[in-house]
Amino acid sequence: MSVSSFISYLSLEKNYSEHTVQAYSSDIQGFCLFCSKEYGLAEIDNVEYGLVRNWIVSLVDQRLSNRSINRKIASLKAYYKFLQRTGAIESNPLAKHKALKTSKKIEVPFSPQEMEAVMSQILFEEDFEGVRDKLIIDLLYTTGIRRAELIQMKIIDVDFENKTVRVLGKRNKERIVPLLDPTRNLFLKYFKERKSLEIINDREYVFLLRSGNKIYETLVYRLINNYFSKVSSKVKKSPHIIRHTFATHLLNKGADLNSVKELLGHSSLASTQVYTHNSIAELKKIHASSHPRSKK
Repeated sequence: MSVSSFISYLSLEKNYSEHTVQAYSSDIQGFCLFCSKEYGLAEIDNVEYGLVRNWIVSLVDQRLSNRSINRKIASLKAYYKFLQRTGAIESNPLAKHKALKTSKKIEVPFSPQEMEAVMSQILFEEDFEGVRDKLIIDLLYTTGIRRAELIQMKIIDVDFENKTVRVLGKRNKERIVPLLDPTRNLFLKYFKERKSLEIINDREYVFLLRSGNKIYETLVYRLINNYFSKVSSKVKKSPHIIRHTFATHLLNKGADLNSVKELLGHSSLASTQVYTHNSIAELKKIHASSHPRSKK
């Protein structure tokens, strides 16, 4: 049983995104390289946990974070689980492995003032890239979609008449997200600029480079970091923080947790509840300022 069989399984049967499949592949290939270099092993199907533990030690020596190491081990554990399920091995060498301890990841959302500053105070260029960039920021904030979902969005997914956009999420799970009028208007403006491009290669996709090719992940990250650096001193400025901001602002305004869950495309409430700690903080502030027994 080869690693390629497992990768095909993730892509074809589990419907994992290309980015996720590449991450799994990279993690497992890293272990293969370690086994080949350090132990002369040509294949990794039958290994003892002690060898995996030595790999973990080498990753720690490389100063990788516990979070990164845990992800790599999770990929390897999934591979051996696949081998066990298909009968290639009898037991999973990582069955009793315990993840390394990690500090709780605190992601601070942008404030409503910071979001308003980006959208109204920054002067976006009135050309193709300027209009595109403004639409990307607006769309991420008003819909809460993921960076990958934005990149893969196709023209056919945008419904101007019903003011909705179809989003293809993780594991090809589809959802319909409403568009606000200002976002719809930005779309119309962008498509007008898009028509002015001399060459369009990836014609079916919404968001393009000036070259006519589809936008890519690092461009979106760089774009967000660049614009928000002008209005925010927060350390982390990324597309995911905008998604976090979208959820937090909705919850702070009294949105129902189940509704936010549907908008975000989460499969369970547990995933959505990650965003509630800021909402709880807002509730505490309101409670403290409004309750008769509170010390003003």
